[in-house]
Amino acid sequence: MIRGVHTMFYSSKAEETRTFIRDKLKFPASDVGGGWLIFDLPESDMGVHPSDTLDGRKPGAQGISFYCDDVKATVAELKGRGVEFVDSIQDQGYGLVTHFRMPGEVVVQLYQPLYTKKTNAK
Repeated sequence: MIRGVHTMFYSSKAEETRTFIRDKLKFPASDVGGGWLIFDLPESDMGVHPSDTLDGRKPGAQGISFYCDDVKATVAELKGRGVEFVDSIQDQGYGLVTHFRMPGEVVVQLYQPLYTKKTNAK
């Protein structure tokens, strides 16, 4: 039975991206050899988006987003660690959304969900 999801970033600067995730985002990791880090993620959810949306994704594309409880506080904390944000926080309906840059030409979405996760429902 499936018990998790393994996500991947493809980076032109893989080692720098791993260091960024470890040092800036503070995710714990296991070194599986030669500095190759596999990160432990706190929780996850998964969405399926149509490929004809305004973001221009083609069928078969994948995306990775991070979410948090308080996007303003998280942005302030990450900026304090030197993380560069590429836009302001905007209400996209499903969440309060912004994006930040990681090494290796990687831009990632960060959002505060405006929906209730079933695992958090009371």
